[in-house]
Amino acid sequence: MRRHAVLLGVAALATVVASVSFAQATHPVSGRPIAGVMGPEGARWLERPEREAEEAPTRAVAALKLEPGQVVADIGAGSGYYTMLLSGAVGPRGRVYATDVQPEMLALITKKIEEKKVSNVELVLGTATESRLPDGAIDLALMVDVYHELGQPQAFLRSLKRAMRPAGRLVLIEFRKESPWVPIREEHKMSIHDARMELEAEGYRFERVIDVLPWQHILIFRPGTDRREKE
Repeated sequence: MRRHAVLLGVAALATVVASVSFAQATHPVSGRPIAGVMGPEGARWLERPEREAEEAPTRAVAALKLEPGQVVADIGAGSGYYTMLLSGAVGPRGRVYATDVQPEMLALITKKIEEKKVSNVELVLGTATESRLPDGAIDLALMVDVYHELGQPQAFLRSLKRAMRPAGRLVLIEFRKESPWVPIREEHKMSIHDARMELEAEGYRFERVIDVLPWQHILIFRPGTDRREKE
């Protein structure tokens, strides 16, 4: 049964991936091919019943050790699966900015927060180069299987750095490229090596990896000083 569920999940993801156009660009630092953005059709994949067993999102949020009252950003929030978990973690005194570049995804989150009567989530329509988050406000910025799809990652990381507090954390949750058995297309995986190379080139400081998830790395970075800012 477990193997059957995984195969069904892989088939579903293949269908979603086939429905979007893949970017042809490569990252100028690592040479990594930049994957295409998952469209609104992918919401069913994001909300699949098997997701907790396969990816353990609840365990991932617990590992971040968020505190009540913190301000966090769910970047590329999609259908809002993680947004709801983050909302509960920071509590009513905290705030979650759910950002996406697709209005259709934000519409799905709007419906979800209205149904659940959530009051600490604010929606933000971002762009490929701008987070559109308030300056110096974010304690933790989270990208779940999103960073590898950023069409202009360097520009976006610079924009995001402006939004983060000096002691803030940027967290990437990415499918492990080092594990060939993880049933995800290769362009939708990230290695620790490539992630570090790309983010450190923009002045982010690598802190650690949390490996508690079945298929993904949790990569923790801090906003350091960009080399260009020193010149």
